[in-house]
Amino acid sequence: MAAIARRVLALVAAGACVFAWDSYAQSYPVKPIRIIVPFVPGGPTDIQARWAAQQLNTAFGQPVIVDNRGGAGGVLGTEAVVKSAPDGYTLLAGNPGPLTIAPSVRAQMPYDTLRDLAPIMLIARSGSCLCVHPSLPVKDVKDFVALARSHPGKINYGTPGVGTVGHLNTELFATQTGVKLTHIPYKGVAQSTIDLIAGHIELGFIQFAGCAPLVQQGKIRAIGATSGKRTPLLPNLPTIAEQGIAGFGFVSYNWNGVLAPAGTPGAVISRIHEVLAKQLATPEGQQLYLSQGHEPSGDGPEEYAAFIRAEIAKWSKVAKAAGIKPQ
Repeated sequence: MAAIARRVLALVAAGACVFAWDSYAQSYPVKPIRIIVPFVPGGPTDIQARWAAQQLNTAFGQPVIVDNRGGAGGVLGTEAVVKSAPDGYTLLAGNPGPLTIAPSVRAQMPYDTLRDLAPIMLIARSGSCLCVHPSLPVKDVKDFVALARSHPGKINYGTPGVGTVGHLNTELFATQTGVKLTHIPYKGVAQSTIDLIAGHIELGFIQFAGCAPLVQQGKIRAIGATSGKRTPLLPNLPTIAEQGIAGFGFVSYNWNGVLAPAGTPGAVISRIHEVLAKQLATPEGQQLYLSQGHEPSGDGPEEYAAFIRAEIAKWSKVAKAAGIKPQ
């Protein structure tokens, strides 16, 4: 009888918890929501976070505050979210740097991406242009690989810093094509782009939205796209995979999404995803991202989680192959 009583009490308690969380989700939100962007204002992650904030504010009728907390390649802001209460009132603007690349290039991580965060929605992803200075005598990927192989280590490439998508993108490309390049890390994409235009470096990966106007103005030359298909911003630019050399298929994206601290009620996560996915699926939402060179997604918690797991595994292999030691 005692065992039966305990089982009944456990079922009652479980039912009470489900009822409590369901009631919580129905009343959510009752106060302002904060979206932490782990970078300074103005970049793609910040822009997409502000789009998400606007949609949630309209749907919920509560203020949604964008809180920029840059530092340590996005790790500091991400850590702040991980340490927040899992109640749906603190969200993270997700980016591959602190979520899927940092685990392979940083010796000490203050969080575990898969354990400590709950994916809500992948908003969009964007490919990049493989860009060179116009003085470099190459017109496509085949030309570049031939030149780089004949001058190992002589071509300098710039990135926003060690462990960024630009850094790992280039190392993945170098590994797949068998070329040796020299890394020049900067403190941001703006500085590396300025030096690429000036000819102080010869190579760099730049996201479509930033690359397209510079290519059209003749300030840099794009020789390939990292995406799986051509970008409408530069429709005549073939993808790197399309120019496959000896069968290599290079495809890589930068991306942005929304996550919450692990333990956030599933019903709350579903409500947030429902709002964002609905707005992203509208013609206006689709056109907004397509016009910026992004591929709108809308993938929900399960799909987004699987995507993150695959990205972590991919960048871990790239870091090891490139000999990048955690620092």
